[in-house]
Amino acid sequence: MMPTRSPSPTLRLLCAALLGAYGHAAMAQDTGAAGTPAMQRVEVTGSSIKRLVSETATPLSIFKAEDFAKQGLTTAQEVLSKIPANSSSMGSGNAVGGNTSGLPTGGQASADLRGLGGDKTLVLLNGRRIANHPYDGASVDLNIIPIAALERVEVLRDGASAIYGTDAIGGVINFITKRSVNVTNITAEVIAPQHKGADEHRLNLSTGFGELDTDGYNIFGVLDYHKQKVLTSQDRAFSATGIVPSRGLSITSGTTFPGNYFDAAANGGDGLAGNPYAASGCLPPLSVPAVPANGTCRQDYTRQIDDLPAQEQVAFFGKGAFKLGGGHLATVEYLHSDNKVKARTAPPPQTGLILPNTSKYYPGNAGGVPAQPGLSGQPLSVNWRPVEAGQRQIDSTGKADRLVLALEGELAGWDYKTGLSHAISKSSEKFTNGYVQDASFAAGVLNGILNPFGVQDAAGKAYLASTALRGEVQNARVTTTGFDVKGSRDLKQLAGGPLAIALGGEVRREKANFNVNRDIAGQAASSGLSGSLSKSGARTIQAVFGEVNLPLIKDLEVQLAARFDHYSDVGSTTNPKLALRYQASSALVLRGSASTGFRAPTLFEKNAPPSKNDTNDTYDDPILCPGGVPQPGANPLRDCDLQQFKLQGGNEKLKPEKSTTFAFGVVVEPIKEVTVAVDYWNIHLKDKISSLPEQSIFGNYEKYKALFLRNPDGSPYAILDLNDNIGEVKTDGIDVSLNARLGRGAYGDFSVSVDGTWTHKYDYQNERNGPFIANVGRYADNNPVFRWKHTAALNWRMGNWGATVSQSFKSGYTDQNNVDPQYKHDVPSYSLLNVSGSYAWKGLLLTAGVKNLFDKEPPFSNQGTLFQKGYDPRYTDPVGRAYYLRGSYTF
Repeated sequence: MMPTRSPSPTLRLLCAALLGAYGHAAMAQDTGAAGTPAMQRVEVTGSSIKRLVSETATPLSIFKAEDFAKQGLTTAQEVLSKIPANSSSMGSGNAVGGNTSGLPTGGQASADLRGLGGDKTLVLLNGRRIANHPYDGASVDLNIIPIAALERVEVLRDGASAIYGTDAIGGVINFITKRSVNVTNITAEVIAPQHKGADEHRLNLSTGFGELDTDGYNIFGVLDYHKQKVLTSQDRAFSATGIVPSRGLSITSGTTFPGNYFDAAANGGDGLAGNPYAASGCLPPLSVPAVPANGTCRQDYTRQIDDLPAQEQVAFFGKGAFKLGGGHLATVEYLHSDNKVKARTAPPPQTGLILPNTSKYYPGNAGGVPAQPGLSGQPLSVNWRPVEAGQRQIDSTGKADRLVLALEGELAGWDYKTGLSHAISKSSEKFTNGYVQDASFAAGVLNGILNPFGVQDAAGKAYLASTALRGEVQNARVTTTGFDVKGSRDLKQLAGGPLAIALGGEVRREKANFNVNRDIAGQAASSGLSGSLSKSGARTIQAVFGEVNLPLIKDLEVQLAARFDHYSDVGSTTNPKLALRYQASSALVLRGSASTGFRAPTLFEKNAPPSKNDTNDTYDDPILCPGGVPQPGANPLRDCDLQQFKLQGGNEKLKPEKSTTFAFGVVVEPIKEVTVAVDYWNIHLKDKISSLPEQSIFGNYEKYKALFLRNPDGSPYAILDLNDNIGEVKTDGIDVSLNARLGRGAYGDFSVSVDGTWTHKYDYQNERNGPFIANVGRYADNNPVFRWKHTAALNWRMGNWGATVSQSFKSGYTDQNNVDPQYKHDVPSYSLLNVSGSYAWKGLLLTAGVKNLFDKEPPFSNQGTLFQKGYDPRYTDPVGRAYYLRGSYTF
């Protein structure tokens, strides 16, 4: 599967000859007797051969853009959240505190078919790759997709490495834009939540000219603007706090305002921790006394974060198509997209500050801080969160550009398609509020200017303002340049139809740069980048592939495909695929497929600079505070019930992930108006690339003690958690779909659709040859896998009027439950209902609707993995009931 030697010169020459001779496109239209045109054949996602539109050998779902509008879906991420096979619906909320790995996301939204991760879902735009988001380099940022330019979305729920190469293990999502536009359309949309926050508005303009068939050309452009206002944790009661005693939830921080102190010399050297204001209740609601009481305070940092950050997007898509004569068509496509996200978290945690007894703010001195019994008079170590500095705010800006020059037509009996593409994905992040210069801040405490236990006086306010840290902290850039060519044709007639063949090849050059501004990052430990270094990488990918469609007998179609890829940095791989389609009768289709797949480690996964980040959850140091009990030499403000540090980064020794996939299913049409499809799928992934879940490391110290890094004095430094090939994933399940067209009657046309995914198993390992962990129906390590998900829609149309009622459903699961056993919790099922109505008159189309009709709140979750608390923002809608109005005028 993975020979490491490079392809031989002979093979390269052979591949070049094949490409030059054949190219890669799709079959030309057949003509029947007397030159009568046959039904048009089209190329569908998952195959390189054009065919008649019908149920294919692999499960393919198609979603039309007009249906997006009916449901008030305003982003590509929202569209994909309605696909049951997609496992995450979280978008910009990821930017609040970083993702589950603690790394920056830049507000990225990604697709995740089968729950295998966004890095194993291939996202295409018009059948070609888009540059991945630069901060992980593993998946496309859905924010760059120009939704206003789309005609449809095709989702291939099957492995497709034999067709597309890397990333296509979980499936393929192909966003397909309008082929041509020769009218002008103006659309405006407003989404107004019933409750405060998350208001949205959208405006787009599309225009074009030229009829491709008669004029020989068409040029069009689409400009789209979208803005969403912030939704803070305080705007919703279910997310307002990380402290819910009735649920056993108490996710807080030991870095507080007023600050906590630790006197290492007190109690005969055993130490003493406390807070001058714990006895009087700390500073509720931001800080409250620790439970059980120990004389310190805890910060309810959830009160000072965003559920959804403010976001603004601008996208432009333009396309020109020109007939060249002789059946050749030249096209040029250009995409530009900007995505800006402003994410806020709690004020900066400052730890290990030294407060000498000469400071007027030492307890009992002239600064007004109450005296504390038991202090030794020696310097105190203080953990303090300066709320007067304000919430930390990071402004993320993502930019994407893609230019494609393409040519297609007929040459020497082959239909060909070829293209040259250049794509750039950039992201940068700036500190715009809240961050402070660590050294300068610590000096202010040491020299007695800053008061870690109360409001600053005039001198303290001026000094605190002087420590403000602002500016760009990091930026990254990924560049992908590629050339592809493919061609197909009929070779001969078989018993069941024409034998068709497709051949093709591809060359890509990928470059990645990750730059850390050390002048900024080195001064802010709370950024998670204080120890990071800039890094870069590059590689070349070469591929050849082929496909044969064999209608061996009437109604039996066999698809054979294979692809050879060579990566300059990780070696070579060959991946075959076999698919069968049997038309047992006019009402029954049987289909199945088997394939291997792979995913090469990204340049970021291999070359990411080391980054010291906070853990997502809070932990006790297993040596200095086992079970929450401080040991001699421990500092409970550092070692107990606190976010620890983890050292993350790339690993140049990573191997590609490999997979085997098989599926089989049946499509039944008992009557002409009803279609039912049932497909079983099974995926076995090996050598999964990931870092070990922090929950596993802290949950088994004896096993992972070598990963606990310590300073020379024995205090904790970080856990070592670099990328690695950590083990296997085994998952299988069943997709079901129902489409019923109820026909035209006196009360209009009705149709019903239901799409669901039932996951039988999702078991994974955290290390090679380790035990498998069951994930279905339970929160394991850092996320749940749902047993059942579905979406359903009832559509009605009568004349100029139309209406849609849609529902989404997710089954319940066992919660994370890092709480007292008496509070063990099961998250209930979650269902949302949306309604809309539309009216069309001449060039005007009006749509009005309600999202989350019954104003259902997200179910409670005690998860502590993400910054948002009280619910799980990855799978729920925090906005609540929202009214939307959309007006579109075409002329």
